[in-house]
Amino acid sequence: MKKSTFSRLIGYVLKYKGYMFASLIFALISNVLIAFMPLIIGKAIDKIVTKGKVNFDALIKIVILLAVIYIVSSLFTWLFTVVANIIAYNTVKDLRNEALNKISTLSLKYFDRTPHGDVISRLTNDMDNISDGLFQGITQFYPGIITIISSLILMLFLSVKLTCVIVLMTPLCFFIASFITKRSNKMFKEQQKTLGELNGYIEEMIGNQKVVRLFGYEERAQEDFSKINGRLYKCGQLAQFYSSLTNPSTRFVNNITYILVGLVGGILSVLSGLSVGVISSFLTYSTQFSQPINNITSVATQLQAAFASCERIFAILDEESELQDSKDAEIVKSCDGNVDFENVFFAYDKKVPLIEDFSVDIKKGSTIAIVGPTGAGKTTMVNLLMRFYDLDKGKITIDGKEINSITKDSLRSQFGMVLQDTWLFEGTIRENIAYGKPSATLEEIKSAAKAAYIHSFIKRLPDGYDTMITEAGGNLSEGQKQLLTIARVMLIDPPMLILDEATSSVDTRTEIKIQNAFLSMMKGRTSFVIAHRLSTIRDADMILVMKNGHIVERGNHDELIDKNGTYADLYNSQFKYQA
Repeated sequence: MKKSTFSRLIGYVLKYKGYMFASLIFALISNVLIAFMPLIIGKAIDKIVTKGKVNFDALIKIVILLAVIYIVSSLFTWLFTVVANIIAYNTVKDLRNEALNKISTLSLKYFDRTPHGDVISRLTNDMDNISDGLFQGITQFYPGIITIISSLILMLFLSVKLTCVIVLMTPLCFFIASFITKRSNKMFKEQQKTLGELNGYIEEMIGNQKVVRLFGYEERAQEDFSKINGRLYKCGQLAQFYSSLTNPSTRFVNNITYILVGLVGGILSVLSGLSVGVISSFLTYSTQFSQPINNITSVATQLQAAFASCERIFAILDEESELQDSKDAEIVKSCDGNVDFENVFFAYDKKVPLIEDFSVDIKKGSTIAIVGPTGAGKTTMVNLLMRFYDLDKGKITIDGKEINSITKDSLRSQFGMVLQDTWLFEGTIRENIAYGKPSATLEEIKSAAKAAYIHSFIKRLPDGYDTMITEAGGNLSEGQKQLLTIARVMLIDPPMLILDEATSSVDTRTEIKIQNAFLSMMKGRTSFVIAHRLSTIRDADMILVMKNGHIVERGNHDELIDKNGTYADLYNSQFKYQA
């Protein structure tokens, strides 16, 4: 049976039992001392009978006692707040770590269907909501329970009849709070969902400002943003409105209770001689008894936002992780590079078949070029080979070993990938090149950079290889970023290569140089080259022409040109305007 959001969150909090116990002790001492104050103040009032009949000696002792109680209580309240902060932030730290670790285990399918901005929003905004709500919950729950119990005991000690007045009115507060909370909870869930959608849209627009401005999309982007922002405003306003009703409503009931205590207390004073000091104490206790309820309802907004955020975080944790390696999965440290696709079937959407009955036998050291129109399944073939997605049917083997019998990490370590979309992180050039081999020496890094024809550019930079790259390589051109990713692969020197439009962002002259470098690196290695510019694959050992997930032609360049089929059409379409 699936646990509730609350019980799951408590499970994370209880990891810090020592701090929880300490906070309970601190709250107990602080609030029990506070609970005795109205009783002591009431006794002080009874020492003041009338003009000239004041017991100053007793009053001075009571004032000193109250001062000591206030000081001690304040000290333990401060300690309690510190410990509550530790519990809240450590719990959120654990949740954030677990969520990030979970994300690293999710398949690419999850990221294909979930906006990146929404994932970021969960790890930032939602985590902050949980932290705030957890802190408010702890600081209100412990003191609240202790205050209610201690106040109830002392009220019963003073007057059972007046206590009944307060106790009979209390359930009305809980009923009102529960009624409003149930109706506002849906709004808070919608608010957090819409906030994630808004963050996703912002991330897209900011990350693609060049394209936005190129196509003059600023006004339409603003309109789309305003629509999402408007929906966020509406659901946020409704959530806040409903939630804000709770505190005034409960305070209204408490004020009525306060009036009733005063009236009943006055009647009892006349009928049974109840002292003014006791009535004064009781009026204070009625406020003190209801204060925890008012405090909890005053932070209802943070608490509901926290629970809505918890559900979004737990939704990530409940996502199905990428299939784990079997216990007997083999760790491969090297391979020759014989690759065999046997009757492979795969579809991203089971209703729309993509690759059907795909078979090809690739010998070690071969350079295999994969061409075809967009959506033909070229990149999908690589995704299956790397086990970013698992097959629906059939098998893929490397050196006769089925890839499902090899650990994912060791399988992927046999490949070096250079993609059309470059990725660099904020750090030095040296760190970016050595991303796949952190232990690489500076000389090894320089050799890889020279092979990628980027060394001379790096030397001209102010700090050379220690030059900082801004986020996503914003201070570099597209061609420079791609050359750095090529150097990154050249450094790890893998037994197999995957080049997915690896030279799409460099000029023709540099492309020729890189092609020569690739040819040198490909010797003795199985290489998969996905290309749209067919001039880059003329020397491939085998060219696979794909269409609708099938191999429609295979052979080398000359053989395919002679066939005068699909490949020849593609090739001629690129060069028909050349002289």
